[in-house]
Amino acid sequence: MQHPFRAAAAAAALASSLVALPHEIEETKDSLGRVQLHEVTVGARLRHLNEAVRLDLKARPVQSSQELLRVVPGLFIAQHAGGGKAEQMFLRGFDLDHGTDINVAVDGMPVNMLSHAHGQGYADLHFLMPELVDMVDFDKGPYDVARGDLATAGYVEFRTKDRVPTEAGVEIGLHGYQRYRASASFIDTETQSFYTAASFLSDNGFFDAGQNFKRFNAMAKYTQWSDYTKFSITASHFNSTWDASGQIPERAVESGLIGWFGSLDPSEGGSTSRTNVQAQFHRHFDSGSDVSMNLWASYYTFNLFSNFTFYLNDPVNGDEIKQHERRFLSGATTSYTLPFHVGDQRWKMSAGAGFRYDAVRDLGLYHAVKRHVIGTYALGDVDQSSLFGYAGLEMPVADKLILYPGVRVDWFKMGYRDRTTEQDGGFCSRSSSQAKVSPKLSLVYLPCDGLEVVAKLGRGFHSNDARVVVVEDGKETLPGVTAADLGVKYKPAPGLLLNATCWYMHSSQEFVYVGDEAIVEPSGRSRRWGVDLGVRYDFLRNWYFRADYTWCHARSIDEPRGEDYIPLAPVNTLTAGLSWKKGGINAGINCRWLSNRPANEDYSLTARGYFIVDLNASYTWRKITLGAAIDNLFNTKWREAQFATETMIPGDSEPVTDICFTPGTPFFLRGFVSFRF
Repeated sequence: MQHPFRAAAAAAALASSLVALPHEIEETKDSLGRVQLHEVTVGARLRHLNEAVRLDLKARPVQSSQELLRVVPGLFIAQHAGGGKAEQMFLRGFDLDHGTDINVAVDGMPVNMLSHAHGQGYADLHFLMPELVDMVDFDKGPYDVARGDLATAGYVEFRTKDRVPTEAGVEIGLHGYQRYRASASFIDTETQSFYTAASFLSDNGFFDAGQNFKRFNAMAKYTQWSDYTKFSITASHFNSTWDASGQIPERAVESGLIGWFGSLDPSEGGSTSRTNVQAQFHRHFDSGSDVSMNLWASYYTFNLFSNFTFYLNDPVNGDEIKQHERRFLSGATTSYTLPFHVGDQRWKMSAGAGFRYDAVRDLGLYHAVKRHVIGTYALGDVDQSSLFGYAGLEMPVADKLILYPGVRVDWFKMGYRDRTTEQDGGFCSRSSSQAKVSPKLSLVYLPCDGLEVVAKLGRGFHSNDARVVVVEDGKETLPGVTAADLGVKYKPAPGLLLNATCWYMHSSQEFVYVGDEAIVEPSGRSRRWGVDLGVRYDFLRNWYFRADYTWCHARSIDEPRGEDYIPLAPVNTLTAGLSWKKGGINAGINCRWLSNRPANEDYSLTARGYFIVDLNASYTWRKITLGAAIDNLFNTKWREAQFATETMIPGDSEPVTDICFTPGTPFFLRGFVSFRF
């Protein structure tokens, strides 16, 4: 028998904002254990695609931390550094780099790194094991009052499981791929649970130069329930090392200097680690109010060797760079929700507050040759702190109309100690503080059964690197966005769910710290608008179909026509999948399409699109699961990451700007087996 408060506490712990929480998905399972779409209801939900994505996860379990990000409709990723570097991301016309305009969290703990050695908002999710993910919460745009810094294109939060089985699994694939994992449940009672999980991955990769990728993950979680409370404490650690072939110029392949999977500098690569400790507490009261608290701390290290320009700046030693940092970060959040009545209507008030502190040491950019440092471009320490508070209301103003007004206030203090510049007998230190106010307003209208209309309007922002803020003190270094959405979700039949959204976003002037060059570059205003379309179809009892299409028009406002393209901004994207489940058999085919897009401001260079098909199948018999997965079923030749870069390579008499790319995964087969004790 399930504890009476367990489900309520778990659902309430999802509450991190005042805006209407997505209700737990109302689902049933048939005798075959298949999740049905028939019982998903259309109701007052601002994040109305969350429940559909939960069905997607059940229909197609993810196999890697990278695939976790792909569950968000319209979010594309690219890996271009041997598997150990955080993925480059794209969403709503943004090249998000590694996380500059998307807020990523796990159980309320931030994943993004502020003032990072490689890029602002760097979000390395590789510390999260996919088998431990229970659900995904996301929204596009800057509308969630509980999400502040970096939540411009949207946010993604992963919630980990409170209980896992005792299980062991092995995966073996081409190119020396191996992954071993195990989990053990030590306590599993009505009021307590405790488990540990670990995995080890080794992969030599498909490049001509071996990638020697190795990653270790470990996590332990304890959870305790009582009639009105839920408490959990989580500890996790991961470390990773890898080599990389880097981004190669188009002309180097076309001339025969290197092959498609070749490298001009195989000494690229790096290492990283992160250790986390987190405590969460939730209290429910008889009045219907809830209090939640979340405390966390992390220690993080990062070393990355890259060579983007080869011999452009140093024809003798080459242009390899090392980016390095050590970081301690900590923070806490608390939130409170209170239902009350206004006349016959039940309103809900919610508020929250919190802080974050980052102490970044040895934040450096160095000149290197085959991973040996020969010079220093930049070196310093960052101390960055922030406070925030938010409040809002859920206001049913009519039987079919609900308003959600809210406001958020963020305050930042950033200090940078430049250890390459002496001043008054010591190193030069500077600091700056700024604040940002972000109002939000959303509404949900239910004109009839099965139809939901959602309108959203809000402001958001992303902070800039502390090294930018102290240099550009007094200027717009917390660049904001203003956005609007109009969306419809429609369920014309029990097994069919449709959604469509039109959206607009305006971004203000900002200053960007280019971590690869240790310089500050201004960028002008931009305007984006687009359309998102989606369908979920559960048919013939055993089949489940999903598809999501996005289109975006992204332009710079202050540049002349024809020179106003935003490099790498995605234009058309499509993801689709068809799954079949019967008894212990689960199989699916999935595809993703990214169209051609501009690689530079005048579109004289093109980042080529691709269409990739993947296949997966598994069979579960009693406690054993056997399966196989194929990435890139048709062995398509594609470019995963692409940049317009000025470089010099052997044979050049002068610098050339062309496309530099990382080739995508060729046909890749892996098999897996797991045993549940």
